[in-house]
Amino acid sequence: MADFMNTDYSNNTGGDYEALPAGNYEMIINNAKEDATKNGAETLQIDLLVRNDLDKVPDLAETNAKFHNRHIFVDNWKRKATNQYDLDGFQYILQAAGVPENTPLHTVDDFIKLISGAAVRVFVKQEDNTYNGTTTTVNRVAPWNFEVTQFPQVQHTYKDKKSGPTAGKPTPPPATNTSDPFANTGDSIDIPDDDLPF
Repeated sequence: MADFMNTDYSNNTGGDYEALPAGNYEMIINNAKEDATKNGAETLQIDLLVRNDLDKVPDLAETNAKFHNRHIFVDNWKRKATNQYDLDGFQYILQAAGVPENTPLHTVDDFIKLISGAAVRVFVKQEDNTYNGTTTTVNRVAPWNFEVTQFPQVQHTYKDKKSGPTAGKPTPPPATNTSDPFANTGDSIDIPDDDLPF
């Protein structure tokens, strides 16, 4: 019977996850989701992932090259007075994600689908955060600190294929007049059983 494993600690790295140094990072919007605290405060949290395909870019030597594959979570809280998100702030994120001007979004899910998987450039800053009497340094990314990526050709490799975004970078809607009537627009195809020849 084969062994399950042998202990080998040579590749173990420390679990040092201090806040990233302030600076510009090229990121992927890994995913986004709505969440709520136990007290009922609602947020739309965006998971930003530092791209690992730009290690050799000189301007990113102190950011992406050193901290690729790290995550930063950006919370967009609903305002207490209105119980609504700051939609003006979302405009910066949509623009950075490459969503075309005048694209209608009917639900928060539309917003999530359009930004998930998009490459963006963000300015990350450090702030002190005091909670229960303990002060720690945390990262913050304001919506107005989202910009269009300077490196649109994404070659990022996910550590775990299952952890990548479920949706790819937004693509423009298909043209209505296409020369190929069988071109796949990315949507699933439903064929009723009555139309099947067998």
